[in-house]
Amino acid sequence: MAQLEHFTTPVDAVVSRMRALDASLPPRDGVAVFNRVYLAVTEAVDHRIDAGRFPDPLAAMTLDVRFAERYLAAVDAVAEERRPPACWRPLFQFRRHPGVRPLQFALAGINAHIGHDLALAVVDACRTLGCEPADLEDEFDRVGDLLMTLEERIREDLMPGPDLLQIADPLTHLLGAWSLDRARDATWAAARALWAMRRLPDLTAEFVERLDAAVGFAGRMMLTPLPD
Repeated sequence: MAQLEHFTTPVDAVVSRMRALDASLPPRDGVAVFNRVYLAVTEAVDHRIDAGRFPDPLAAMTLDVRFAERYLAAVDAVAEERRPPACWRPLFQFRRHPGVRPLQFALAGINAHIGHDLALAVVDACRTLGCEPADLEDEFDRVGDLLMTLEERIREDLMPGPDLLQIADPLTHLLGAWSLDRARDATWAAARALWAMRRLPDLTAEFVERLDAAVGFAGRMMLTPLPD
């Protein structure tokens, strides 16, 4: 694949949109909480692309942008009073609920974006680049490693203090029920399956619909209001 020159890229446009969202939303808004997390990931990917840390920077940029476009499309849908994908609906519905903690908002957004959007973004990127999912596996893994690092930071920054987070706290059990690493593995399998069935539109549509609904159900559970 072609190498990426060091000019302004579509990633810069994505980052600009996320920064504008960050400036326009109240800090406690659930979408704002996730947006800050995702902005940090996208900036980190952008820095690594610029530094030549990806073997194929064009592939990395394409995957990153196609991935971000799915989140931004959900934001646009809500702003235009259209229904976003099912995976995103819980976050938008509960974004101002006083009983939902910031860590829940962050993880619900990550669940929607990793569990649903990333699989579709891999397929989008393959179509754009004219390649197979296997050709993007290295970029997929490197972005996933960044997300794993960031998840640790999210938990440190947004987790209640040790005096508040006791073993009986419902948040403890909620966090233990979801794993980014397992979600990433499932997403890669889903992306490969979608690519394999790409010439079967009815089957593909059913698969995507069921994936969307399942991820949305998990997100709704993550956003269960918890006592202080």
